[in-house]
Amino acid sequence: MLRVTFLGTGGALPTPERNPSAIMINREGELMLFDCGEGAQQQMMRAKTGMKALSSIFITHFHADHILGIPGLIQTLSFHGRTEPLKIYGPHWVHEFARILSALGYYKLRFEIDAIDLNPGDVIKRKDYSIMAIRTEHSVPSIGYALVENERVGRFDRQKAIELGIPPGPLFSKLHKGESVEIDGKVIHSKDVVGESRPGRKIVYTGDTRPCKTVLAASRDSDLLIHDSTLADDQQEWAIESMHSTAREAALLAKEANVMKLVLTHISSRYSDDATPLLKEAKEIFQNVIVADDLLELEVPFRDKR
Repeated sequence: MLRVTFLGTGGALPTPERNPSAIMINREGELMLFDCGEGAQQQMMRAKTGMKALSSIFITHFHADHILGIPGLIQTLSFHGRTEPLKIYGPHWVHEFARILSALGYYKLRFEIDAIDLNPGDVIKRKDYSIMAIRTEHSVPSIGYALVENERVGRFDRQKAIELGIPPGPLFSKLHKGESVEIDGKVIHSKDVVGESRPGRKIVYTGDTRPCKTVLAASRDSDLLIHDSTLADDQQEWAIESMHSTAREAALLAKEANVMKLVLTHISSRYSDDATPLLKEAKEIFQNVIVADDLLELEVPFRDKR
């Protein structure tokens, strides 16, 4: 399972329709939160994502609309009896932020906050996937994130294995794991019955940014690109001044990067009633695109080839 839940999709200001930025990724039961705007924990309850299995929070930058949900969330986790440390990743200042969190509210947390400072290009390696920090271009120090799964083993050709004289059972498993086996004096190698390795999945979340080469490079052939799309093209000058992207710019980047699916988020409050202008201009460039609404859930499927 690789499920993305959009807890907050608004830009800067909350509206009746959109909470500030927060995205939950559930990968095989492990929960990872990317940004955590105001009201995020209530959105978790509405979406029924759960929060006890939250392993990490990844902050793109320290503007209030991306972090104000964290103080309440960590106290809720503590009330629920959490004792294991919570990792919070982010750009410069994350250690000071974690210190402030621990001091808020005259309440002593039952768990430690482990703050990890990231620079663009840093890679967090986990068991069968990694998360890379991406340089972004915003008005304050900022990073985006790419979740990249390891390659998967190729498909096992059961019929060919039987034709080679291998009986169904434990030897199939050995071959699929890359080991060689011997049958009646004949050595059968894994490559004889296992196809080429298959790609894992890749999700890129930009946070707030102007379109830039580093995001483009990180997004190449990604399964899902979640890109800042604060404004429509008629607000291009304001997008440049405020260091955000337009929907058209996000679509141009997605097309050049050959991504499978583009999701527009961080939607300005001026489009609270109708985000159609953003979707329309993006679709003129890139067809497989949607505008995220709060509580939208997306499942990211496997592909056999990039």
